[in-house]
Amino acid sequence: MRIAGSTAPARSTSSGGPRRAAAGGFSVTSEPGARSTGATAALQSVGGIDMLIALQGMEGPLERRQRSVKRGRSALDVLDELKIGLLGDNLDHSVLLRLKATAAGLKEESGDPGLDAVLSEIDLRVEVELAKAGIR
Repeated sequence: MRIAGSTAPARSTSSGGPRRAAAGGFSVTSEPGARSTGATAALQSVGGIDMLIALQGMEGPLERRQRSVKRGRSALDVLDELKIGLLGDNLDHSVLLRLKATAAGLKEESGDPGLDAVLSEIDLRVEVELAKAGIR
């Protein structure tokens, strides 16, 4: 999701003078210089919400690592299906298409050098099998 521009609400233009009770009940009198700054502080903090939303879109190293492990396991599962199909002499073309789809996600780095090395070896194996099948 892309957020452009400020989403801060428009400031109200109320008079700063004291308000009086309509029916003669309780009334508060205050001087013009003693206005509350709570409303303006609340309006200024709305800009912080934009920053929080942007930070939620950022991914930490743990999430990148978990996603990379999931993609590696998925690629290994499809390679196992390919092996079973080749050994049973009933290879389905959909397995090769899924193998091609998983190859795209293996090139993304996880931030962990050891995991990235294993994923590059899995990617190499996937590319070899796709080349043998004649799929680019």
